[in-house]
Amino acid sequence: MTHRSTFRRPYVVMTVGVLTLSTLMSASAAATARLAQHTGQGGAAVGETVRTRAGLVAGTRSGAYRVFRGIPYAGAPKGPHRWAPPRPVPPWKGVRDATKPGPLCPQVPSPYAPSASTEEDCLVLDVTTPPAADRRRPAPVLVWIHGDGAVGGGSFFDGRRLAGRGLVVVSINYRLGVFGGLALPGLEGSGTFGLRDQQAALRWVRDNARAFGGDPGNVTVAGVSFGASAIAGHLTSPASEGLFHRAVMASGEGMMDMPAGAMGPDVPGYPWYVWRSAREMEDITTEMTSSLGCRDDRPERTLACLRALPVKTILEVPYIMNAFQGFGYGNATLPQLPPTALRAGRFHHVPVLSGATLDEHRLFVGMTYDAVGRPFTEADYDRALRTAFGARSAGRVREEYPTTAFPSPALAWAAVITDRMWARGTQTMHDTLARHVPVYAYEFADRRAPMFLPLPGDFDFGAFHSADIPYLFEDEAAEPRFTPRQRALSATMTQYWAAFARTGAPHGPGLPGWPVYRPGDAGRPYTQSLAPRRIGPVDYHRTHHLGFWNRIS
Repeated sequence: MTHRSTFRRPYVVMTVGVLTLSTLMSASAAATARLAQHTGQGGAAVGETVRTRAGLVAGTRSGAYRVFRGIPYAGAPKGPHRWAPPRPVPPWKGVRDATKPGPLCPQVPSPYAPSASTEEDCLVLDVTTPPAADRRRPAPVLVWIHGDGAVGGGSFFDGRRLAGRGLVVVSINYRLGVFGGLALPGLEGSGTFGLRDQQAALRWVRDNARAFGGDPGNVTVAGVSFGASAIAGHLTSPASEGLFHRAVMASGEGMMDMPAGAMGPDVPGYPWYVWRSAREMEDITTEMTSSLGCRDDRPERTLACLRALPVKTILEVPYIMNAFQGFGYGNATLPQLPPTALRAGRFHHVPVLSGATLDEHRLFVGMTYDAVGRPFTEADYDRALRTAFGARSAGRVREEYPTTAFPSPALAWAAVITDRMWARGTQTMHDTLARHVPVYAYEFADRRAPMFLPLPGDFDFGAFHSADIPYLFEDEAAEPRFTPRQRALSATMTQYWAAFARTGAPHGPGLPGWPVYRPGDAGRPYTQSLAPRRIGPVDYHRTHHLGFWNRIS
């Protein structure tokens, strides 16, 4: 097989939609400025001082909240420490300013995610503490791992809404793209530097949570998309043991495959969406870095050459950041393919809250076709079905999903891949985990969730991938678009998430009941639908035609 067809094109196309999450989360200079107005640069009181293990930090008070920004949790991964495991933070003297966002990790902008950075001293985190009245006893801690894989940062997520429910909220940066996933033979941490950074951040939380009013013995790790997939890795990583006590995964791809053409017409299928063997990660490294003039049969020479290059030079290689949106396994961080370990029950047994959106794949279809002026036709639908499922099964899939049942062929195709790839992968994850730990499954079903990407075409995105995240985090681009019912849904969701972080179950006074997911139930395992007009059970199996997919797959 050739490197070109196997590695380059899949990553180029499959990340087009994922890159938008930073835009959805207001990842822009303007949004960062708006957030700053609430965290010390727009009239909030400055001078809230906390002593961390490495030294004093001074944050701000914003109303009832204390906010600390840009706190380093690991040493700068620069020079000889580029592509090395994270190291302890050097202590500092005096009081460190924690009133401004820290630098983003290296990344390149896209049309829908305009963030960019060449700064490697980026392993920082933000902390938002709950109102003083809620700090009579140590508060549960929620650590947020952002998605995207090649863009974004923790500072784009304003934790005040969840902190208002009594949580200490920590959002982190970690190395992205090639800086997080490069792999060479014999290199410690190959293919997993981003995961190792996240583990370092969790150790920082363990060591420093009490200083911020948090309980290091009650830590929930939460994430969306690529970040949720990382959590699936942490569930199986020996080094993550004891660093968290509950897990929340939103639209995770941990047990999801990828049918051919699902992420674009020329993208081949792949057995796992995010997991790559050590050899595959090394092959990606060889292809992506050859044009930098560093290829050498001796890995140590290749590494020395790459470490000597400016960040800007590395980022100029086309697709180099997108190519590394996977995690390598078969190493000390991930000794085994995570789905294999999960199925065998070899993972950290903690309660899990997990779910997906009703229309996951509409975002990707819209951004590839109709919403950017390239209508997806009946002929395209037939071609896509044959590519994904072969000539024999394509007809059966079309019978199950006729275009006459949808407003457009694009929405028919989005439903096919939502059900086959996302819903099937999500239910597989829930079935697998629920055999060993309590699982609370949900489906975010607000088909009028605010969509504010700068797309030229008209498209019904429905309850699209990651549409639920602005309901959990403060977002000044989404908030004005919320209806009263959507605000009420947001309030309920944050109560659920906070209750789960506090006790391991999303239960509390005034909250609609949410039974645990039991794969052996005589009826369907329970999944909670979250929508403005209705919160209650949904037959996830029937809604997403999973009986059909289990028969033909």
